[in-house]
Amino acid sequence: MENNLSVSIIIPCYNEKETIEKVFFKVKSSHIHNKEIIIVDDFSNDGSVEIINKISKDNSESKLKTIFHKKNEGKGAAIKSGLKVATCDLVLIQDADLEYDPSDYPNLLEPFIKYNADVVYGSRFVGGTGPKRLHLFWHTLANKILTLITNIFTNLNMTDMETGYKVFKKKYIDIVNLEEKSFGIEPEITIKLAKQKIKFFEVPITYNGRNYNQGKKIKAKDAFIALYCIIKYSLFK
Repeated sequence: MENNLSVSIIIPCYNEKETIEKVFFKVKSSHIHNKEIIIVDDFSNDGSVEIINKISKDNSESKLKTIFHKKNEGKGAAIKSGLKVATCDLVLIQDADLEYDPSDYPNLLEPFIKYNADVVYGSRFVGGTGPKRLHLFWHTLANKILTLITNIFTNLNMTDMETGYKVFKKKYIDIVNLEEKSFGIEPEITIKLAKQKIKFFEVPITYNGRNYNQGKKIKAKDAFIALYCIIKYSLFK
């Protein structure tokens, strides 16, 4: 289904020893034939590094690249490291915690094939069929507020700015000028893509969110950082 699309799949990882191997094999077996997988470990200290090294050794035939940060810098820094070595036309961000399922890749790529999309976001809040896991209320509310404010500044009507599934044509991202090292990368990428007046699409995705006991990392303070970044990159950058 992916036609001739080539996709760089970046997997930022920090302390995900329970899921990183499962995510890798789900990505490896996905219906994207022309792909490279880039795992960026952000200085994990829970055994993830050893698992990633084993994955790399056991899958030398795959188009797999591994990067290891020498200090913990944040999701944004990990994504930027992955972008620097990405060689494909499209970039897809895949979290390492299994909240997002690679079985959704065909949905994410379809707008590129059918409509020559430039950016596709996987939304947790639109369409779809079948069971839907309920989200944490305060996270959902914060996301909807941040998405609304983003829409005001970008004149888009997206439903899920903070989604972990962002896919975009690599040529539209100026890697050198990406600044955010933490979760602020989400609004930064969104605002910088939207300013170029390119074609955005949304597609429904499944989402199996974790709670804090299961290792969820985003905190309340990150909502305020995101708000700051929306204003910063909309008005001053």
